[in-house]
Amino acid sequence: MERLARDYLPPELIQTSQPHNISGSIAVQARQTKEETQWLLEYADLYPSIRGVVGWVDLRSPSVGDDLSIFSQHKKFIGVRHVVQDEPDPRFLLGSDFLRGLRRLADFDLTYDLLVFPHQLPAAIELVRLLPDQHFVLDHMAKPRIKKCEINDWKHNFSELARHENVMCKLSGLVTEANWKVWQQHDFTPYLETALHAFRPERLMFGSDWPVCLLSAEYAEVVGLANSLIDQLSLDEAAAIRGTNAETFYGLVAD
Repeated sequence: MERLARDYLPPELIQTSQPHNISGSIAVQARQTKEETQWLLEYADLYPSIRGVVGWVDLRSPSVGDDLSIFSQHKKFIGVRHVVQDEPDPRFLLGSDFLRGLRRLADFDLTYDLLVFPHQLPAAIELVRLLPDQHFVLDHMAKPRIKKCEINDWKHNFSELARHENVMCKLSGLVTEANWKVWQQHDFTPYLETALHAFRPERLMFGSDWPVCLLSAEYAEVVGLANSLIDQLSLDEAAAIRGTNAETFYGLVAD
């Protein structure tokens, strides 16, 4: 994990991403603190390339409405995420307090990023069915176990989640689920093809998972992996996955 043991800040991301015609990005929470959310919003004020921030608030807190109200005063606060993958309860998403907080997101026109492992997909399916008017996006394709070549159970639940039109999916985070540094492009093909078939181009978006991706691949390799799928599509479909789907989903505004 030494590769991540330093600061990675916006100037480096800009320098790294611009050669790939990426002019903007979404900053997504990593720590479950309101202080980090505020910190990300402050960087978004400094750097126009940060188009939006998916932050964290404690959705189980009785004061969640107050927290959402405060952060929503910032035009770049666009959504919320909780690191559900680290929760030991596979049905954490369906807890009564958590559901109560999730229902408040609609009051502020906020999205929700689903960060789960494959065994948590059944709960995610129930969740999106319970909240059909809430906009969800699945991060990292639910982290299929690519290194172990496991696909059947993941594919079944992943495809079932995709049946719900209020869910989109990020093509991201795959390289760290493969055999670090020695993966081959064909390792990802069945997973990417499943995503394309299940969500179709109109509900997919590219995500880099930078800097975490650096544990297994350079930024250019992550872009190339996504392009191995995107380049097969029409120009309009490719443009949608590379940017316009994210702009629409997150309701991004010009700075």
